[in-house]
Amino acid sequence: MVGTDVHRFDRLVDWLERWHVGRDAAAPEVRLVVQHGRSRAPRLPGAVPFLAHDELQRAMTEADLVVCHGGPATITEARRHGHLPIVVPRDPAHHEHVDNHQQLFSRRLGAAGMVRLAESEADLVEALDKGVADPLTYALAADPDRPDPRVAAATAVGRIVEDLVRASREPGRRRWWR
Repeated sequence: MVGTDVHRFDRLVDWLERWHVGRDAAAPEVRLVVQHGRSRAPRLPGAVPFLAHDELQRAMTEADLVVCHGGPATITEARRHGHLPIVVPRDPAHHEHVDNHQQLFSRRLGAAGMVRLAESEADLVEALDKGVADPLTYALAADPDRPDPRVAAATAVGRIVEDLVRASREPGRRRWWR
């Protein structure tokens, strides 16, 4: 899931496509739901540009694994549905976002064991293969009514950072850094 950002995330779509096509024919069948947003439409079964909120909730409930971008809301939703998400943060060097906050946020959560961070194609392939072999590898106890307080705090910090970055781009605003 690449979220609803206006920036494309073709890198993640390409990696998923190559992983799916390159899977061993003897490997277990994998059913995909790929919400690709404004990225190019992958040649994969289950690819859709956007999912309505209830469809997204249903997909996360039914999924064995969740792969997503480094957006705080998407990560929080995946965790609330009982998943340790495999997170590929958007990279501004590839014009996937305006800054590196997803990388910083995802690395912090990865270091805390709150996401499975995948910053390279090899990392993603390893995580997917491990998760397909044993879906419980990335399973958490779901609690839709009580989000993990650490995730809630990290989400709040993510929103603050996004607000600061957005405000810094407003015409006539003084920069908040020196």
